Amino acid sequence: MCVLVAVITANCFGQGQGRDILEATAGVGSYRGTLSFSYIHNWRFGNNERIGIGAGARLTSFLGSNLYYITAPAILTSGSRSPLILFKENIVENIDSVLIGSPQVNSLNVCVNLEYRFSRKLTAGFNIDAIGFSLGKTKRANYINGSEGRMTHASPTPWNILLISDNDRGSLNSEFYARYTISPVLAIKAGAQFLFTEYTTEAPVQQEPMANDRFRNKALLFALGLTFNPGSNE
Repeated sequence: MCVLVAVITANCFGQGQGRDILEATAGVGSYRGTLSFSYIHNWRFGNNERIGIGAGARLTSFLGSNLYYITAPAILTSGSRSPLILFKENIVENIDSVLIGSPQVNSLNVCVNLEYRFSRKLTAGFNIDAIGFSLGKTKRANYINGSEGRMTHASPTPWNILLISDNDRGSLNSEFYARYTISPVLAIKAGAQFLFTEYTTEAPVQQEPMANDRFRNKALLFALGLTFNPGSNE
């Protein structure tokens, strides 16, 4: 769907020129890290093609240690599925957690990209995963409800889709970045990576205020990467 939107946008602006890029990015945070590989096709518009609108695919591999995954569904965390949940506070008494000793999630998603080129050397932008799937091993997990808990098993939620805030499902990656061009075919990238990873327990371990088997971890990471532009003619 996102690829179709980007293609339609390019067709509406006849001056758009395509640029293919490949990226490798590492993200690092507290007790967690990521390695991701992306292919993005950007259509460029405006004076000196400063504006870029793109779509592509991103493979993200996430690894963590002793992480808490909290209740995921928006109807529990915010009491609503409305787009306005972005501005609602969490309902603390509705949130339980599972502790996973060594979470590891591999996600492959369609992603979209928006960027602006300030000069021939410097570009800033934002990208986000939209839809895809995740894979990973089943892990032992400790379900925690207040002072009580029990052991269970959990696996990465298989399907990923971008909605709004806690309405999202599965594992999704996004970045704010700045990119500095070293040569016509190579650039370095630095920024912030915001990552959702999600596990589904083998049975609905949470029972109040309703049955739930989905738990999410949110991570803010420092990201550093390389961009390769194999078709550059600059």
